[in-house]
Amino acid sequence: MSFLLPKLTCKREVDQAIKSVAEKVLVLRFGRDNDAVCLQLDDILAKTAHDLSKMAVIYLVDVNNVPVYTQYFDISYIPSTVFFFNGQHMKVDYGSPDHTKFVGSFKTKQDFIDLIEVIYRGAMRGKLIVRSPIDPSNIPKYDLLYQGI
Repeated sequence: MSFLLPKLTCKREVDQAIKSVAEKVLVLRFGRDNDAVCLQLDDILAKTAHDLSKMAVIYLVDVNNVPVYTQYFDISYIPSTVFFFNGQHMKVDYGSPDHTKFVGSFKTKQDFIDLIEVIYRGAMRGKLIVRSPIDPSNIPKYDLLYQGI
């Protein structure tokens, strides 16, 4: 399903998307087109893209094409989904130590829709961090890797 969503292929395109998307949540899915979990997530993103078109813009980013952002957001697990609003990085409290990105695939379309609505409403009120509406049992668990400590 990754062919249904627009792709950003270089750092310049990612920069331009972050700067130009206004009054909507920018969703950047970092991953690989041939990864099974990424394809599962892409399917959910593609099915919800039209329903969320007034609130969000969704792009796919290949981790191999933009190593600067892969390193900046510390993307060690794929897929990882990062959110922006008016050029500001939006953080979400998922009940895990990392608030900068959602790691893994969403269990249902409704989980993703609910998350975008909460981010959008919070961002419209000027918040930079919001609490996740997703049931904690539907959030993939992983261990943070700290390198060089």
